[in-house]
Parts: sequence; C-alpha cells; structure tokens
Amino acid sequence: MTHTPPIRKPARPFFSSGPCAKPPGWSPDKLDVVSLGRSHRSALGKARLRLCIDLIREVLQVPDTHRIGIVPGSDTGAVEMAMWTMLGARPVTVLAWESFGEGWVTDAVKQLRLDPTILRADYGRLPDLSQVDWNSDVVFTWNGTTSGVRVPDGEWIAADRAGLSIADATSAVFAQDIAWDKTDVLTFSWQKALGGEGAHGVLVLGPRAVERLESHVPAWPLPKLFRLTKGGKLIEGIFTGETINTPSMLCVEDAIWTLEWARGIGGLPEMKRRADANAAALDRLVAERHWLGHLADDPAIRSNTSVCLTVEGADAAFIKRFAAVLEEEGAAYDVASYRDAPPGLRVWCGATVDAADIEALGPWLDWAWASLRQ
Repeated sequence: MTHTPPIRKPARPFFSSGPCAKPPGWSPDKLDVVSLGRSHRSALGKARLRLCIDLIREVLQVPDTHRIGIVPGSDTGAVEMAMWTMLGARPVTVLAWESFGEGWVTDAVKQLRLDPTILRADYGRLPDLSQVDWNSDVVFTWNGTTSGVRVPDGEWIAADRAGLSIADATSAVFAQDIAWDKTDVLTFSWQKALGGEGAHGVLVLGPRAVERLESHVPAWPLPKLFRLTKGGKLIEGIFTGETINTPSMLCVEDAIWTLEWARGIGGLPEMKRRADANAAALDRLVAERHWLGHLADDPAIRSNTSVCLTVEGADAAFIKRFAAVLEEEGAAYDVASYRDAPPGLRVWCGATVDAADIEALGPWLDWAWASLRQ
C-alpha cells in the first residue's frame, strides 16, 4: 500500500536496536562486582569463566560432544583461530555473500595462501549450496550480518563430510537453530545476539575439529593467542575457563547476566520467538511503506536478527543523512547499512529488543524520509 509519511516528529524518541542493545531490565548494578578486580587465574575468576561457559552450553543447547572456549579478538579472533590452526590439511572452500565472508576469503587467499574454491553471491542472495564440495573444509557465515541473508538450515551440510564445517555464527546464535551434528566449528561474540561487550569471542569445537587439531600441524607459525594444542594434544583448560590471555571480568559478568536473563525468560525457544516477532514487526513496517524493501527478497533466507533494508532511490550520501537525523533526535542509532554493503538501512531484531520498540521505529522512519525529501 502507499504510505504518506507525516512531516511532524513523532511524540517520543525511539532508543533503537543496535547490535549492542541490552535486554529489558539490564543495569550495571545487576553485575556481580565481587569478581571484578580479581585475577582471572584466581579460583573465583576461573569459576565465573566456567559459569559463563556452562550458561552458554545450557542456553544454546550445545551437546556435551562439543567444547566451548572463551578466546581473544571477538568473533574475528575466533574465526581466524580456527582457520590458522585447522586449515591446510585438505582443500578449502569459502562461501561469501557479504563483507565478513569476503574477509575470510582474504584470509584464505592472501594470508594463508591456500588457493581455495570460492563460491560467491551478491548481497541479498546465497551461493548455490548444492555446489559445495564436502571433501574440502568449508568456511561460511551462518547469518550474513551485513546482508541480512542466512542459510536456511543445516540440511545442506553433508552428514558424511570428509572436511570440516567452520561456521561464523555471530549474528545467528540465540536467534536461530544450529545443527550441532553438522557443525564442527562455530564462532560468535557476545556483542551481537547478547547485546554484550566486544573484545571476546567464543569458540565451539566438535569432535572432528579436535581430531584435526591433534593430528594436523600447520605449515605457518602460530601466535600464542591462536595456540590450542600443546605436545599434539588439545589444551583442555581453555574449554573450562582457563583463557589463553587475560579477559575482562567486567565483560564476563555482563555476559553472565544476559545469559541468566535468557535462561529466565525461557531459554533458546523464547529467544528465537522474540527475534522472530521483532523481524515480523519490521516486516510489517516495510510492507506499509512503498519506499522500503528487503535486501534479501526471499523470506526463506532472510535474517531474523540483522535485517537489511533498501530505500527507494537512496545513495550512500542520502543514507548517511537519514541515519544522522535519526541519531540527532535520539530515535535510532547505527541504522545505516554496513560500509561495504549496498546503501540502505540495517535494523537489529535480536532477542534483546522488544517488538514494541521496532513498531515505534515506523513513525520516525516516516519523519526522516519526509524531512529529507522536502
């Protein structure tokens, strides 16, 4: 339907959905300050790190077959740790349909010099997943944060694969189902779906990944931050809270609080329901406005967290002004598309956001659109 936006500003500001949105009820006094200022090597520090790992396992329903470790460098560090330590034993395939996938292509081609097979698709699309050769190790993003495109499920991953499946799932976890039996390596960071702080990544390893680590010696040197084995054996302490380097215990407590919140509201099923409800609310806003569209036009592969929108006739300069006027009003923050993506808007719909806040965004979009086109 055609929608005529009002010129006047909406009645109240919309404090919007960036990927660092805190869940309802969050405040700094919720954190367990007892552990702050204590060494991560102390009994208390190790216990809090282990609690964080245990909560991740519980909320994400990670099977006991998979190990979970807190590692440096956010999601990027976790992905590159997997690539640097495990690749080189078999041929490599890298899937890229947005900027972070292209980053893993760069790592494989220019840094590790592996001559990988590269399967690409334009923003808003997926490569032909049936063309993936599972005799190779496969690196892919489960949910494309900068394109709003996700893999539909884990069915395309071969059960009898010879290679490893290595999934960057930083904007998929806590909102989408993960096929753990098809996932050998999975990475994410707290600042996406948990609305947490950056700098720390999470590395989840299945049995086949551990077998690779213990049987394969990379042809290149590994910095200390990437070393997961010693004497040909996995360093098990990393996966019980004995981190490789010094973590921020403040960030750990922030993650623990949000994980406890997630558990308290019903765990993964409720987190997924909230993300789906938020994405549906945004979809209704798009349907009511002729000048808005989805970058991912196929609902079957459209993200329910990092939803990317097109704006009729908009170039990068217009989008920059559009996002700026919303931010000036305290109505929405960081809603411009990623710098390498087509010009448009990107709205976070993960579970830490309430659907009512997504709905409140509509009048502000109308106001910005009308104000800039006068």
